[in-house]
Amino acid sequence: MRQPLTIAVAQPPVVSHDLGANVATHTEVVRAAGTRVVVFPEMSLTGYELEASTVDIDDPRLAPLVEACAARGSVALVGAPIEGPHIAMLAVDGGGVTVAYRKLNLAGGEPARFVPGAKPEVYEVDGWRLGLAICKDTGVPQHAADTVALGIDAYVAGVAEDRPDVLEERARRIATTHGVWVAVASFAGPTGGDFATTAGRSSVRTPTGEVVAQAGAAPGELVRATLS
Repeated sequence: MRQPLTIAVAQPPVVSHDLGANVATHTEVVRAAGTRVVVFPEMSLTGYELEASTVDIDDPRLAPLVEACAARGSVALVGAPIEGPHIAMLAVDGGGVTVAYRKLNLAGGEPARFVPGAKPEVYEVDGWRLGLAICKDTGVPQHAADTVALGIDAYVAGVAEDRPDVLEERARRIATTHGVWVAVASFAGPTGGDFATTAGRSSVRTPTGEVVAQAGAAPGELVRATLS
């Protein structure tokens, strides 16, 4: 029988372009969360800087995060620009770093630098199938439909957004339309690019749209939930 899945959504403070500093913050969050999965916002390892250097999954600076995941038995889903170039979600666990998903729906100035990924993706943890999304993906109904069609239990997103009402509407719509858990990690405070401030309000919702965990608007907040 499948066990419940503990998940945290985090909105860490970020230092633009500073991979080492951001890895250190992510490491602290993973150790503090104590959950099986920890979700971070879009481009969380660099800040939302469209000209940030791409992150290599073999970069030794990621080692402390791998070690923290090993110590806690956690999977961290983190945001970063990668070779391609793509805006990606990386999966970090005690075994290392892999590319879990490449953003499909680019927004604003992103197409000037990045290319979209090829297809929706699912990441499996302990028998739980997590459909992955990054920011604008959550506002494209076809993305949710195509991801759900792969057979998922939860729709998991990392975002950089300055409008809390947009976050609320999208998360509720996806949960209630498709009957899946929805977990959204949203940046809070300044995060580079054109975002002098961001919404925060990271949340986890049940398949009926009920909010079971929600952060406020401050950087550094973390909330946890158990999917069952």
